[in-house]
Amino acid sequence: MPDERKPDPLLIEAAAAIRPRAYAPYSGFAVGAALRGADGQIYQAVNVENAAYPQSICAEAGAIAAMVAAGCTEILEIAVIADSPSPVAPCGGCRQKMREFAKDDALITMATTRSRAPLTMRMVDLLPVGFVKSAMEEGG
Repeated sequence: MPDERKPDPLLIEAAAAIRPRAYAPYSGFAVGAALRGADGQIYQAVNVENAAYPQSICAEAGAIAAMVAAGCTEILEIAVIADSPSPVAPCGGCRQKMREFAKDDALITMATTRSRAPLTMRMVDLLPVGFVKSAMEEGG
């Protein structure tokens, strides 16, 4: 379900600005991601493909890794952009990675380089039944 809150335009701009640096020689599908951590910083990344496709890295995963490497462990908001007919959604694996660090009401904005408006959702709506730490706790 779309969220009516306005996404941070700086995150969409940051994702769009980094997207040309993607390494996507196999699919040609360049993706940029930018997230704002609870520390207020913006972390950016791109997808990095590999001839062995499963070894590729999604832009969202790269941005999360940069955030964690900087010592922050909470995503406040994230934006993802690609040149696609409609706003690009994170893959299932990235949704789970994002869920590890984002609260239920964190905004996730999916955008396209084309003229269509971005789609913004809450984390809980993008991945309503994510696997979370509490599921591993005794009695959880």
